[in-house]
Amino acid sequence: MSIPFIDLQAQRKALGSNLTEAMNRVLERGDFIQGQEVREFESALAKFTGAKHVVTCANGTDALTLVGMAEDLGAGDAVFVPAFTFVATAEAFSLLGATPYFVDVDERTFNMDVESLKAGIVDAKAKGLNPKMVVAVDLFGQPADYVALGAVTKEEGMVLVADAAQGLGASLHGKSVTAYADYTTTSFFPAKPLGCYGDGGAVLCNDADKAALLKSLSQHGKGTEKYDNVRVGLNSRLDTLQAAVLIQKLNIFGDELKARDEIASRYTAALKDTVETPFVMDGGMSSWAQYTLKLDDRNAMQAHLKTAGIPSAIYYPMPLNQQTGYKKCPVVPGGVAVSDALAGQVLSLPMHAYMSEEIQNIIVKAVREKS
Repeated sequence: MSIPFIDLQAQRKALGSNLTEAMNRVLERGDFIQGQEVREFESALAKFTGAKHVVTCANGTDALTLVGMAEDLGAGDAVFVPAFTFVATAEAFSLLGATPYFVDVDERTFNMDVESLKAGIVDAKAKGLNPKMVVAVDLFGQPADYVALGAVTKEEGMVLVADAAQGLGASLHGKSVTAYADYTTTSFFPAKPLGCYGDGGAVLCNDADKAALLKSLSQHGKGTEKYDNVRVGLNSRLDTLQAAVLIQKLNIFGDELKARDEIASRYTAALKDTVETPFVMDGGMSSWAQYTLKLDDRNAMQAHLKTAGIPSAIYYPMPLNQQTGYKKCPVVPGGVAVSDALAGQVLSLPMHAYMSEEIQNIIVKAVREKS
């Protein structure tokens, strides 16, 4: 029996003819760029999340870059990001000349540690940097502590960004993560909880002027006339075919989120007495992009699962502060010990909305055998 890590084919079969018909409508019309489904998807996603405005773009990294451009980030500006995340969270702002500043994460949630952030802001100022933005990552689908982070950014006059590439659909105290941040960015990479069949991304916000600016920036800095580019921008658009796919996937996204949460609950109930299972903060609801264990002997467990025919993944084997291209970036005083440790401990198990209890029992049995 082959066990997939993420089962996109099961999802495709569940969507059935609706998916192929949606794609065929685009093929028949031929409006592959900026076609009608792009606006339809933006409207549908705004309704689903509660955000007032959605601006789609080419990928999740561009979504972050567009936010940086909208806030005029540049040399001397510090952008605070967790050290334990995917490189795009720092890369997007490095490309604009801003300085990614690495802070540590909480050892339970794996998300940005508020006290580490506070220490980083003090240190950044001492270094002559201008604290401009905080980018909180909803790692593995778990919402960051936006209440505490928002208090800090408000006091410091900083912009708060929710990097929900993995956390779209997550909530905190009954509200979408989009309710807490100035901007929310996301990715529609196929493996994400809401993914297309290629690359795609979006920025969500509640400010009409910022949304208009983001739209202009995503289309070469376009003004009211097609060839009057009033600012320097990017060529970053969501293709119509991908929007058509996303509309169909969004229709079942709520049900998939419930299924993911049920699967995560079964994992936790079956494994919590043998390994350290994911922690979700009070009031938090994860989208469960990954189900990630923390293990003392991660490599031995991964080898055991591989022998049993069970796939697993390590997100992430190296924190950003240790990566060659980012070693010169400032790090919070005292270092990022939790991020450094997690890189050697985390292991993600198969997780998707279509996992049967039979398959999950096989995975659980294998994990318990090695625990």
